[in-house]
Amino acid sequence: MEAYGKILLIAMPAFLALVLFEKWWGWRKGKDTVRNMDMISSLSSGITNVTKDVLGLGLTILSYGWLVKHIAIVHIQSSIFVYVIAFISLDFAGYWVHRIAHEYNFFWNNHIVHHSSEEFNLACALRQSISVFVKIFAFLLLPAALLGVPEKVIVIIAPLHLFAQFWYHTQHINKMGFLEKIIVTPSHHRVHHAINPEYLDRNYGQIFIFWDKFFGTYQQELPEVRPVYGITRPSQTWNPIKINFQHMWLLIKDAWRTKNWKDKFRIWMMPTGWRPEDVAEKYPVYKIENVYDFKKYSPKADHALTTWSWIQISIMLLIISYLFGNIAKIGSPHIFYYGVFIFLNVYSFTELMDRNPNAIFWELLKNIFGLGMIIKNGDWFGISSISPMLNYAFITYFILSTIISAWFSFSFRGENQRLIASS
Repeated sequence: MEAYGKILLIAMPAFLALVLFEKWWGWRKGKDTVRNMDMISSLSSGITNVTKDVLGLGLTILSYGWLVKHIAIVHIQSSIFVYVIAFISLDFAGYWVHRIAHEYNFFWNNHIVHHSSEEFNLACALRQSISVFVKIFAFLLLPAALLGVPEKVIVIIAPLHLFAQFWYHTQHINKMGFLEKIIVTPSHHRVHHAINPEYLDRNYGQIFIFWDKFFGTYQQELPEVRPVYGITRPSQTWNPIKINFQHMWLLIKDAWRTKNWKDKFRIWMMPTGWRPEDVAEKYPVYKIENVYDFKKYSPKADHALTTWSWIQISIMLLIISYLFGNIAKIGSPHIFYYGVFIFLNVYSFTELMDRNPNAIFWELLKNIFGLGMIIKNGDWFGISSISPMLNYAFITYFILSTIISAWFSFSFRGENQRLIASS
């Protein structure tokens, strides 16, 4: 937990710098692929994901360590070779986990947030799930376990393998010659994120593209077919927490509403997007039929709201950096209280980005919780050891944030009332 937090303290600024560089590069080249609110939503999603991971909010049913202990045939000694085997094994497992997530209703919920952006850029790579609470795919690391690859090696390689999937989420790198035959490139991954019928559910590879060629899921990017990004049932929100559970909520409602008892049980493992006939007819859900003719989610965002959203995400990045750098000092159970605050904060300001008048409720809840932590502990999780003035900075932030968010929320409510009156 603490070691991963320190890794993220290094990785987060690097990823943020690259995301901002891509924004600048696109502006300079006249091909801006990064919308402000979409980027903030992606960064917010990344914040919730790394917070969940650092707090260890997940249960492993079958651990890799157990597999090594019980089924290893040999134990590889070569230090270089063991890391190579671990990396390839992780990528093999990653291909199948990725493919299963796309092909089955239940598991799609664990991955939907990553595809929810209607853009394709480095920021959308940070859209990672918080809905995976039970990990059941350790058995896919069977090749590494049989060869006795130590668990500590997998623990080291896993974050590197994940971080190595960041760079190819871009539209600014074209095809890469012979590398297209070996590794996943931006061209391959543009296909994977596209909702065009020609591209849908292809190129599941994470580092090596040859898995797709071996298992029949490869599709090259076609010059005559421009990739269109997103999901066929659009999320229609900037709130990453909502996006993480939208699909599961639909499955639960469909399973409850259908009168066919067989459908109540089989819906979970049916192909992604499948719905019982009686429910689909009575409760239709909007789905993009023509990928070249639909309106991207883009609620009105004037200069004031955009500026405030950037201020909120910037403060959030500072707050989470303090958590990752001080996990041991904050200690348990306070790190979990800290996590609750982070999730409330993300929920409140992304609701505001959606122009939801009820965002003020979440903002009040977040700020009351934050002030409560300071009153209860006499400090913001030990931050006075850096400077006593920082406590006052937090109190000021909570008060100002409430006032500003209230102003936006009441403005949105008035706007909605005027729209209803005019209609």
